[in-house]
Amino acid sequence: MIVPAPDPREVREASLEELSRLRLPLPPRQFPLVWEPGDEIELRPTAEIEARIAVLHLILARCFGLPPQAAMSWLLASHLVEMVTPPEFQFVTGAKGDHRSFVLHHDALFSLAWVLGLTKQLDPTMPADERLVERLPNIAEGETFRQWRSRILTAPQHPADTAALLDLYYCLDWAYLEVDRVGRSMPGLVDAHAIGQRRWALEWAVILRGPYHEEPPGWEEVDLST
Repeated sequence: MIVPAPDPREVREASLEELSRLRLPLPPRQFPLVWEPGDEIELRPTAEIEARIAVLHLILARCFGLPPQAAMSWLLASHLVEMVTPPEFQFVTGAKGDHRSFVLHHDALFSLAWVLGLTKQLDPTMPADERLVERLPNIAEGETFRQWRSRILTAPQHPADTAALLDLYYCLDWAYLEVDRVGRSMPGLVDAHAIGQRRWALEWAVILRGPYHEEPPGWEEVDLST
């Protein structure tokens, strides 16, 4: 569903109010907007987001001891091999790559779960919902991607609400890195790495349409540099 994007300045004002409430530093005046007036927004297809959740869940299972043979068997049975990025495939099959960076994907998965309505909140001061694992594929019991999809009931967020949260996490990412840089304490139980992962997932899930936007990036192509 493609819808008109909300006023980016009103959304930004709300984001800055939330930063102020959390007693976080505000980004500079020239901090760019995420979209422009007149742009349109949509979410990636639900099936694509579900597949990304399943792959990230498998990656985390590998981080915590799932053998590579079992991981590949699950991917093949679930017909998800093509949804795995090259760095992820190397990690799944040979444990190559930064183990810690893959563990951090826990918060990216949490963010995508919120997009699909599998969890009710994405509070920047609170860690991921521990009960979320009950709503993810039971890889240990051999539940395939198709079986999982038939078990869950997704209720995707409205694109405008998701875009507004993306703007908030865009600002939060800057603020948390700034707090980290100067050595201040965080306002809650979540650190800058988790905020960055949540923003990564939202950047990927929200598709922006307009004269200044390129085609939606792949998972590994999401730009978090600004």
